[in-house]
Amino acid sequence: MHDSNRREFLARSGTAGLGLGCLHLPWPRPSLRRGLQPRADAVIQIHLDGGLSHLDTFDPKPDAPIEVRGPFGTIASKLNGEPLSELLGKTATIADRLVIVRSMTHSEADHDRGQHSVLTGYQPSPALVYPSLGAVVSQQLGVRNALPPYVCVPSAGNRFLGTGYLSAAFAPFAVGGNPAADGYRVRDLQGAKEIDGPRTARRKDLLHQLDAGFQALGEADAVHAVEEYYRLANALIESQPARAAFEVGAEPEAMKARYGRRTLGMSCLLARRLVQAGSRYVVVQRGGFDHHSNIGNDLPAAMADVDQAFAALVTDLDERGLLDRTLVLLTTEFGRTPRLNGDAGRDHWPRVFSVVLAGGGCKRGFVFGSSNASGAEPERDPVSPGDLAATVFTLLGIDPTQKLRAPGDRPIDLVREGRVLTGILA
Repeated sequence: MHDSNRREFLARSGTAGLGLGCLHLPWPRPSLRRGLQPRADAVIQIHLDGGLSHLDTFDPKPDAPIEVRGPFGTIASKLNGEPLSELLGKTATIADRLVIVRSMTHSEADHDRGQHSVLTGYQPSPALVYPSLGAVVSQQLGVRNALPPYVCVPSAGNRFLGTGYLSAAFAPFAVGGNPAADGYRVRDLQGAKEIDGPRTARRKDLLHQLDAGFQALGEADAVHAVEEYYRLANALIESQPARAAFEVGAEPEAMKARYGRRTLGMSCLLARRLVQAGSRYVVVQRGGFDHHSNIGNDLPAAMADVDQAFAALVTDLDERGLLDRTLVLLTTEFGRTPRLNGDAGRDHWPRVFSVVLAGGGCKRGFVFGSSNASGAEPERDPVSPGDLAATVFTLLGIDPTQKLRAPGDRPIDLVREGRVLTGILA
């Protein structure tokens, strides 16, 4: 593979600038629970950065006072008429395929700490950086069909999407750019034309010899991480079907219009192509949900984007026969205050909020948990980030009770104080 290809792949994978002496971690090994059969083959997580208002989307309170219910009306969904915000018109038509969790809760009102809680399943700690769910899935399940097991679309800028105490070999591959741009392509997935097969083989052999020398010096994990990325980069570039999965431009124009020709829509369409081809965990991010003021003016445009892309993704997966084996998550770091503030917005509120799941072994058309009449507290079946993590891992066939190894060979619970949400499983 051409040197620029290697550099680009490493940069997209979060390992640019990796020093060979910076990692001193044991190499983790997969540990699947005996008899735990996976119900899902892959996960697509749409993460809405900023803190989505549960009261103005998935948990409206139409009978509450105006300062609680906010500026939006409700519509009856296909989930037994369950009310959703009027901003979710398309999602309401596919709600009979969803699990809506209305009792998500944690104690972190800060953006970073809230992001850490939801994306890793752990309460933040000053003593240890925890791995994201995607990094754990990459470590546990590995590569399939020459595609990166863990992909972020379009970027992996959120540091809580990283590997934490796990090896850098499990970092996400970030596609970069804007998938909605005309002529979009993921850069450097083609080998250089001037480098033929024999020359590529010689380069691989030389690289292996160099890495073997570094391993002899005792920095085996650092070298192993970089060598693993080189191996994956070579396999990806040499596999035409794997490269083709990134070609979102090959989709029919009608399908692009269905998802929406904006960044979120095209990112979700690319995510579907990637899991269909073999990636195991794809995260799509969309910011812009920190509405401290003017939520009535600012939320509708953002939610129109989410509503179209999310409904299209679930429907598309279902029509292709992929939804039953693909878990779709819609997450955010916390909710918003149960009363509008003086600026007609809502502030941070982690005590209760909503997340949504679809497919991957979950029930169809189900509401799990509830908040109280003002949307301020869980009223029934509170769900922690650990509970969500344990459920995701279990659906993928990963044992959530196992221990991984942190620096110093310290055993760390993969999930701490999290229970599997058996009530949402099909």
